[in-house]
Amino acid sequence: MQQLFADTLDVYGVLVGVFVALVGVGTLVGMPWQYTNSGVVTVFQALGAVGAVGIGVGLAWLAHAQA
Repeated sequence: MQQLFADTLDVYGVLVGVFVALVGVGTLVGMPWQYTNSGVVTVFQALGAVGAVGIGVGLAWLAHAQA
């Protein structure tokens, strides 16, 4: 029988990656830019949220694929 995860710590890496990605999505859904008056701040907030999603997905993939 083949296991889905080679190491028990892989599960934690995937869970942390999913959590970081969900925080990024939650930030985008919460539209934090509506509370700022600066376009530069708005751009950085959106890029940071998209970056968090990318980092979370990358971490989850790295934790699972490198098994």
